[in-house]
Amino acid sequence: MKKAALSIVFLFTFITAFSQAILEDERYVPETNPQVREKLDQWQDIKFGLLMHWGAYSQWSIVESWSICPEDYGWCERKKGNNPGNYTEYVKEYEELKKTFNPVKFDPEKWSKAAKAAGMRYMIFTTKHHDGFSMFDSKYTDYKVTDPECAFSSNPKANITKELFNAFRAEDMWVGAYFSKPGWHHKSYWDPYWPAFDRNVNYDPALYPEKWETFVQFTHNQLLELASDYGDIDIVWLDGGWVKKRDQQNIDENYAEKFAENKAANGFIKHRMVSQDIRMDELVDKLRKKQPGLIVVDRAVHGKNQNYLTPENRVPEKELPYPWESCIISGGGWAYTHDAVYMSGHQGVQMLVDIVAKGGNLLLNIAPTPDGEWQDGAYRLLKDYENWMNINSEGIYNSKTLAPFKEANICMTQQDNGNAYFFYMAEENETTMPNKITINSHQPKKGATVSLLGYDQPLKWTAIGEGFSISIPKKLSNNPPSEFVWTIKVSELIKK
Repeated sequence: MKKAALSIVFLFTFITAFSQAILEDERYVPETNPQVREKLDQWQDIKFGLLMHWGAYSQWSIVESWSICPEDYGWCERKKGNNPGNYTEYVKEYEELKKTFNPVKFDPEKWSKAAKAAGMRYMIFTTKHHDGFSMFDSKYTDYKVTDPECAFSSNPKANITKELFNAFRAEDMWVGAYFSKPGWHHKSYWDPYWPAFDRNVNYDPALYPEKWETFVQFTHNQLLELASDYGDIDIVWLDGGWVKKRDQQNIDENYAEKFAENKAANGFIKHRMVSQDIRMDELVDKLRKKQPGLIVVDRAVHGKNQNYLTPENRVPEKELPYPWESCIISGGGWAYTHDAVYMSGHQGVQMLVDIVAKGGNLLLNIAPTPDGEWQDGAYRLLKDYENWMNINSEGIYNSKTLAPFKEANICMTQQDNGNAYFFYMAEENETTMPNKITINSHQPKKGATVSLLGYDQPLKWTAIGEGFSISIPKKLSNNPPSEFVWTIKVSELIKK
């Protein structure tokens, strides 16, 4: 590898690590609305959710909307269609996917039952991604799944968002609306008079306030539709963090920083800093009049409208001092990938335990196919979660962190009733439990019961220093009650 290339890799690695450190130490503005605070507390107790990226773009097995964004990133490349080398023609063909979108195998009840069985307690669905294609029956656009030009529009389940929300609520699960703030299809966001430069609005909203106001009203109206016509909604999960208000100083500082980063790595700017004020405070007030207590996640926008933070496709290294959720791809990409390889049950279960031990929630993404199905790998993974959660969920739901949250390969949580849980994270091919498991950071109170979830007999334990050692009977060692992670329960610990 050439020296210059090594320098670029080093810089990219440094920037990535630095950015993640900033995210994990990011300032958090606590919510003051008592109804929302109560809802957030409940959300932190349910731990495990489902995210679904689905739209007309799924037909091409591409990275959601991003190929119509004129930025020079590898994952934005145009490789599908009849004329990927011509940007204008490509966008036209991409938008024509609306006409052929026809997921005739769409069965929302099958999905909701599988998710509920796996232990998921909430669901977030992409009602509109950056491209502007609405997966609900919006009266403010014809670029939607229910438009007569869409092949699926005559199907009784054409209003996909409503069908999904109803199916998941029927399983007593929370529902949330993913909604992207930018709208690349809307003529008051990417005005056809000018070319699209990047992901941002393609004109200066300060110079064309009436045009920008048209887009602001469109955004408010669509979200108010969802809040008014689709039953109880628990979460509005807003994406497109670049759509936010910026003051001039903020633009100048960020632009300089972005210029330095991108010029060093690429030789040119990838995208601009543009103030795009959609009046979030006003919008959130409107939404909460329709949905009292609504949790709002204005992702990657520091301020009071980011009720919880969302590390993307990564798990923080430590417990974070605010509500948070890792959104993670289960297989392939965020959107449907025809040859997707899904994470193993071992990876999936241990990720859930690790996140919960650090005080977070796991939002696991599954991408439906163009026909309206889930791939076999997704069902296999959910079945592994189901088998494990049926035995071990007692240490997951409603749990709180227990310092130091992890010791060697043992994660830990606790409940308000005094029960503590120690999760032994088995190696990939470790199917036999060790004869002894030692924990040094905590010790049961004298007379406390130590047991293994899924095994109906108490276990013998011995105090060792400030910790304890548990003896595992040979019969149990050879035949653990679950795979991947084994959960030791202690009825009461010595307080520190």
